[in-house]
Amino acid sequence: MNVKYWLPRSFTILREGYSVAKLSSDIVAGSTVAIIALPLAMAFAIASGVSPEKGLFTAVVAGLVISLFGGSRYQIGGPTGAFVVVLYAVILKHGYDGLVIATFMAGIMLFFMGVFKLGNIIKYIPYPVTVGFTTGIALIIFSSQIKDFFGLPIAKMPAEFIDQWKLYSTVFLHVNYYALAIGVISIALLIKLRHRFPHIPTPIIVIILSALAVYLFKLPVETIGSKFGALPSTLPYPSMPAFSLEKIRAVFPDAITIALLGAIESLLSCVVADGMTGDRHHSNKELMAQGAANIASVLFGGIAATGAIARTATNIKAGANSPIAGVIHALMLLIFMFLFSKLIVLIPLATLAAILIVVAWNMSEFHHFKAIALKSERNDMVVLLMTFFLTVLIDLNTGVQTGIMLAGLLFIKRMIDVTGIVDTKNTIGMPLDEDDDETIDVDDAYAITKKIVPKEVEVYEIDGPFFFGVADRLKNVLSEVSNPPKVFILRMRHVPMIDATGLHALEEFFDLCQSNGTILVLSGVNEHIKLKMRRLGFEKKIGLDNITDNIDMALSRAHRLLIKE
Repeated sequence: MNVKYWLPRSFTILREGYSVAKLSSDIVAGSTVAIIALPLAMAFAIASGVSPEKGLFTAVVAGLVISLFGGSRYQIGGPTGAFVVVLYAVILKHGYDGLVIATFMAGIMLFFMGVFKLGNIIKYIPYPVTVGFTTGIALIIFSSQIKDFFGLPIAKMPAEFIDQWKLYSTVFLHVNYYALAIGVISIALLIKLRHRFPHIPTPIIVIILSALAVYLFKLPVETIGSKFGALPSTLPYPSMPAFSLEKIRAVFPDAITIALLGAIESLLSCVVADGMTGDRHHSNKELMAQGAANIASVLFGGIAATGAIARTATNIKAGANSPIAGVIHALMLLIFMFLFSKLIVLIPLATLAAILIVVAWNMSEFHHFKAIALKSERNDMVVLLMTFFLTVLIDLNTGVQTGIMLAGLLFIKRMIDVTGIVDTKNTIGMPLDEDDDETIDVDDAYAITKKIVPKEVEVYEIDGPFFFGVADRLKNVLSEVSNPPKVFILRMRHVPMIDATGLHALEEFFDLCQSNGTILVLSGVNEHIKLKMRRLGFEKKIGLDNITDNIDMALSRAHRLLIKE
């Protein structure tokens, strides 16, 4: 076992040497990110259906674990907008206890994703699926914040998008104009200050100004204190969740969604960080750390966590040198809790709603959504829209699973379309099919036009992967030939892979040839496919002499077989 492979990034970086100057930069970066993370952690917690301190617990505990044990130099972990939709639905159905069990199980899944080195596979989720569910999540976050932004008198918000707007339509006459004014001014300040002073953490300035306005002018709006009461000034003692087989079964699908979403979001954040810095993250270490962080988070009364793209980017821009910046960010949040818990309760919910509306717009990737929906090919557009609408109108589980399944089916269709089985003697210089402009290369040294093919020999070629999607085509080939040939050469030089269905079809084709008195000869079979044939006994069945390396050897074999007759 290679111990060095599994060492967390923070360990390897510290072993390389860590100076006082680097520590100074990390302190500045970590403190800057902590200031931004403070309102976001509480806002994401409230939007997820839990009290604000649970967001702070998550940012402290999960942020510390992710930075200490992760595979990225710059990753900042904590609660994120991506989880809001899932967590809110889980809490409505199963309560906070159900969420704890689902997150704990998701942490175990994430950890073993890393152990079994699935980090690279997660990266290959189709881009239209990622954009579809991300934009869907952004729209749902926006929808869920309308209540606090307008100060609407709603005791309990439904999780479903349509139900939310049905409820809004019944209470829109009861807008709290003080809350609306605070929300609008907050959004204006967030946008203006961000463009005017890009290096200043604008969310903390906005919440300070809005809290002062509400306190000084005694404005009748809902605040963190009026809704949730006092906040704790330190972390709670860790405690194990109360597991039961019934609860585990009930929340298992949600645990899978949390794990999958956490993996995608964290690795996407790592990729963004690598693009900004030229660094290279270790995806499997990162997944293991994400798993441990989610387990630790719920043990300390938190919620699900993952890598936060915006906070990670801020960390880099603020001059971070190592994962120590992430550790400092977590410790600074703990200090803020200890020192300012009595002041945090003054923050108006309308301001937090404004912050989340801006976050939703930033995470929506609307320009990418529009580009795929309007300018991309039809298959990608279908996957994008299907994922988006199912995420918004049903739930994230259905959206992501259907999107991935649909993308997979469309990929199979593409592979079927590019794989052909053609009669090389009758299609030289002709298109492979009526929709394809490609022709068989007559300049090829092994082109059949340069060979003498006896009348009793038929030569066909498979061009592309030979898998279950095209296996059925081979069965119809002999029916296209007017008289069964004495030798049938099947060229496979352009077949990079064959699956079990393809090999079974080949075996059935061999049996069909035998029943017609035809000898099957294979040409250009690569070593990987030969090995598969050997393992499954097909090599012995067809005969080693009938598996040749190129068309010259195949034709030579055909000549010998014809002479024998």
